[in-house]
Amino acid sequence: MTEYEGKFYLIRSDFLPESMRKTLEAKELIERGKVESVFEAVNQVGISRSAFYKYRDAVFPFQTMTEERIITLFFHLEDRSGTLSNLLATVSEAGGNILTIHQTIPIQGRANVTISLNTKNMKIEFERLFDQLEQLEFIDKVEILSSGV
Repeated sequence: MTEYEGKFYLIRSDFLPESMRKTLEAKELIERGKVESVFEAVNQVGISRSAFYKYRDAVFPFQTMTEERIITLFFHLEDRSGTLSNLLATVSEAGGNILTIHQTIPIQGRANVTISLNTKNMKIEFERLFDQLEQLEFIDKVEILSSGV
């Protein structure tokens, strides 16, 4: 289990590099439903998709980070019918709000899945959910990739 243990800083927006500011603008367009895809958002604000993906999990408006607790989890799981839906059901039953899901193509019977979720309104403590996820028979490995405030 790895969790970011570095320092966080509050910084004025005019001190941020342009690519970080534009990433925040693109995220806002997506969150408010003003665009239908990341592709549209990055084109509208004028940054590359690679810059967006580089910074999207690292920069947040101050208000968002004080209101929400966003955690990104990495899973290495068996490729068999129903594993992803069981994983998502476990998170949902705990009250976790799934924000993003990315699954690789299974190779040699295993797939990697990354899930970002908002734990703000969870019914149980995150640590308990993490323990439940580790106990699922089809999960070989679960790690915390990043954790918001």
